[in-house]
Amino acid sequence: EEIERETAYPDGKVEKVLKNGCHLIFFPNGTWKKVGSDGKTITITFFNGDVKQVMPDQTVIYYYADAKTTHTTYSDGLEVLQSSNGQIEKHYPDGKKEITFPDQTIKNLFTDGQEESIFPDGTIVRVQRDGSKTIEFNNGQRELHTAQFKRREYPDGTVKTVYMNGQQETKYVSGRVRVKDKDGNIIMDTKL
Repeated sequence: EEIERETAYPDGKVEKVLKNGCHLIFFPNGTWKKVGSDGKTITITFFNGDVKQVMPDQTVIYYYADAKTTHTTYSDGLEVLQSSNGQIEKHYPDGKKEITFPDQTIKNLFTDGQEESIFPDGTIVRVQRDGSKTIEFNNGQRELHTAQFKRREYPDGTVKTVYMNGQQETKYVSGRVRVKDKDGNIIMDTKL
């Protein structure tokens, strides 16, 4: 671009005004700043390789050179961090966070302390504040983990519960109930 005028300041800073209206400011430490002809688009390239851009809508895009990570802050408060490995984190103004991992697993962290992970195979894991966990498998099975037991529900209606003392209880759709002790010995079986 053609330079309209150039000014050198006593502190070592140099400002160049281009004919297209852009301003370029060069600092002694190697950092330089470009102000677009609109006066609203600003790019600062730091001496360490970091780059900060301010867009006309006040969106701020900051690239961390060492970490190869981009942090974008939108005017509505949404923040998006993108890592070089493909991980994307979204921090919403209400405090919710969504992380998309390189394998496309999505983890949501809610403001009330609950978590939800959605895996590429369709499995969904939800963790409540009390630590209890619900797992929904893509084959229709569902599992519930609490401090007292682990329960698996099958699509045919069968429910198998394993208690913390090792005892197992299986309830079948037919109404049959089978209970085993911690060693796997049948202690009750109501065959119908």
